[in-house]
Amino acid sequence: MLQRFTLLLGIFVVMALSNAVVPVLPDFAEGAALQGAVYSAYFLGAFVAVLPAGYASDRIGSVTLIRAGLLLTLASGILLILSPFGLPLILCRVIEGIGGGIFLSATLAWTNSQPSGARESGYVMAALNLGLVVGLLAAGWLDSVFENHLAGIAVFTALAVPATAMSVAVREGERAGFVRADAGGIVRNYFWLFVAVMILVGVTGAVAAIYPGYTGNDSTVIALQLATINIATVGAVLVAPRFNFRSVPAIRASALLMAPAVAAGCVTPYAFPVIGALSGVTIVAVLAFLAETGIQQGVMTGLFNTASYAGFTILSALAGGVAGWFGFLPAFLLLAVMVAAAAVPIGRCRCEYRG
Repeated sequence: MLQRFTLLLGIFVVMALSNAVVPVLPDFAEGAALQGAVYSAYFLGAFVAVLPAGYASDRIGSVTLIRAGLLLTLASGILLILSPFGLPLILCRVIEGIGGGIFLSATLAWTNSQPSGARESGYVMAALNLGLVVGLLAAGWLDSVFENHLAGIAVFTALAVPATAMSVAVREGERAGFVRADAGGIVRNYFWLFVAVMILVGVTGAVAAIYPGYTGNDSTVIALQLATINIATVGAVLVAPRFNFRSVPAIRASALLMAPAVAAGCVTPYAFPVIGALSGVTIVAVLAFLAETGIQQGVMTGLFNTASYAGFTILSALAGGVAGWFGFLPAFLLLAVMVAAAAVPIGRCRCEYRG
């Protein structure tokens, strides 16, 4: 119980701290270009770290990496409190992203290797999305209360201290029965699965990226509307593992149901919780699928995280470009078509190892 609580607290703190910068970006950097660099620097660090951390989890175990990820997160929080500017600030965010990527991959490798992997990993993803929501909302509220843009960062950095200290209680879990990963076999058998992850998880970030410019609402209202995506994801990843469904049909159904919801996002924000919930179902189904492959979970969950971050990056940039050149409606429709298309090739993936 203590081990699981430590991992859930850790992922909550890591994600809350990563998002605590967002509402106060103008206090850290001037100009949209520098603010964008500060924001995206975290994802750059996480993107380059998740797959190597997954491989390392299979080779040396997850526990060392879990502790290293929390230590890097704590160190980056302290550096952010020192209020660096310019390049040092961007480097701090890269370090924070590396720590977050290491911790996320190692934690999912640990949980998805357990006998109840789908449920355990569902709890992790719920804590992840809850951290994103709380970090975003709490940082903005604390800034207004204390009139200090560092207040939210200080709170979540302080919470990283007990999470890091408690990580000494985490021990390696049972991993019997998992075979060593073969890169060629994974690409042959699971390529379309990771493409589906990139689209069906990444679309949540793409919608969040273009919606503020489309709606023009007050920033507080926009934050609350977009938070419903993560809140719905939390509910879905907690509830979905309780149902005994087959992974591939669940992913295909989620894609087909999500497509009209994405298209409706340009009409009503009430579509956002539908998108978030279906993305949560996809996450649960994919993680269950990965556990059933019998392949070492460090590599498989590392690829899952890599595909997710790639989706956030590629789909957001693509949607933003289309919105800038052709308008917001074509951007929403393009995302909807890509989501629907993800349902077609997913059946080509097989839960089998051909090493």
